[in-house]
Order: sequence, then structure tokens, then C-alpha cells
Amino acid sequence: MDARTFLGLEARDDDRLRWRLEVTAGIAAGGRFLFGGCGLAAGIEAMERATGRSCVWATAQYLSYAIVGSTVELEVTVAVQGHNLSQARCVGRVDDAEIFTVNAALGHREFDRTGCWAIPPEVPPPSECPRRELRFEVVESIMGRVETRVAGGRQFDELDGTPGDGRSALWCRLPEVLEPSAGALAIFGDFVPGGISQALGIGAGGNSLDNTLRVVRVVPTDWVLVDLRIHAIDRGFGHGLAHLWAEDGTLLATASQSVIVRTWDGRLPGLPAPGRPR
Repeated sequence: MDARTFLGLEARDDDRLRWRLEVTAGIAAGGRFLFGGCGLAAGIEAMERATGRSCVWATAQYLSYAIVGSTVELEVTVAVQGHNLSQARCVGRVDDAEIFTVNAALGHREFDRTGCWAIPPEVPPPSECPRRELRFEVVESIMGRVETRVAGGRQFDELDGTPGDGRSALWCRLPEVLEPSAGALAIFGDFVPGGISQALGIGAGGNSLDNTLRVVRVVPTDWVLVDLRIHAIDRGFGHGLAHLWAEDGTLLATASQSVIVRTWDGRLPGLPAPGRPR
């Protein structure tokens, strides 16, 4: 299964610029609205197919919520189609409400110099890491389709109010997805809000305002190490990034986000009203 099939993304009338995404529980957050990483993934998948080029960089701005049972209509605009690079955007709407906008650059260039100066954290392999305990009982949601293991940091029941150093790490994989892609990495990139609780040492997370994915190199890997780094929390907003590593140490991508920080008491979040702004 590829990421497009995982999401349930379908072209409208075989039009490469118009797509449809049914918001099912399997691509929703616990509050039963579209998981932000799945929105970014859908935008990337649609633009890759519209341009015939692979994603270099993509950023999503989240404006409102798409609840389970709704249909997001995606429209791609290819603003520039150059020799090596395409610049495009994808807007997702439910009826008249704009839910998200994704902007992206897509393409490939031949260049004989390469290098990676980021350093992966030293963590145990996935087989030696405990499963991540969820903060509420799993109902049908994206979390039921992502396997996560704690490679660095605390389980939720170990958060005692003591602040951390802003660093934590998770091994993640999508058992249903056999083909690595930028779309699949976009889902893992949306785990940045999970680092908020590790940094503060309390039950906290938040709603993403944005999600930016910068793709370095996609290589085959079963597990992806999500190396989380929360930089700062102030004025009710948190900012951080994740380095996404393959099991062999290849840097796949980086993801960064700004988050509306919210605390929680372990209960399932409430269902947002359709079209409600963030």
C-alpha cells in the first residue's frame, strides 16, 4: 500500500488537479477531526501526481477542522513548471470553508556534491524500545494505525511536572504502508506537538498551526526515528522540529511546527464544530 491509498485520496474524474479526501476515523486525530499530518500528506501526494515530480519542500497552514464524515475537496494549482522545479499549491475545502493550504516545491537536480551535517541521537533499536502508552483509550483514529515506541523520553504516566531538556525521540512506522514517500513522512512530522509534554513535564500538547516538511532523501526503511526538539514555549504557543531518520542513519527529512499549546487531563478531546477556526 502506498500513502495515497492509506489516506483514501482519490482523483476527481481523472483530473490530476482535483482530488477528494473522505475524512474517516482512520486518518483522524483523537478528537475525530482530520489529523494535520494527513492533510499535509494529501496535499503532497496530490501535487506530486499533478506535476510528476517528487517533493522537495512543503508547508501546510491549518485554518479550520474537517470532522469525520466530511469530504475535503482538494484543488491543485501549478504556478510554475520549470526545467527542474515546479512550484505548486493545494487548497483543501469542506463546502465553502477552507481547511488547509499546502504550498510546495517539487523536482530534482543533478549535483555532484552531497553531505549531511545533522547527527542522529544514540538510541536503542525499535526492538529494544517499549511501546508508547497512549494518553487515552484508542478509538478508531490515526493512532491506531501508527506503531510507536519510546526511544528517548518519558511515558505519559511518568510526567511528574519536572521539565525536560526539550529532546525526546520515537520510533514510528505505518504497518500498512510498504512504500516510503514524502507523504508518509508528513504524517510522522506531525508528531512534533507530542514533544510539548516531554518539555514541560506535564500532560500537554496542542493543535498545529502549520507543518513544514523538508525532504532530504527517501530510502527504504521499516521504522522512522522521530527525533523531537522543542525550542521554546511562550505566549501560549510552542515551536519545535523533528529530524526524521531511517534505521540505517540516513536523514530522510526535517519537520517543523508552531503549536497552540493546550493541557489535557487524559480524556478524549471534544469534537470541534465544523468549520471552526483554530
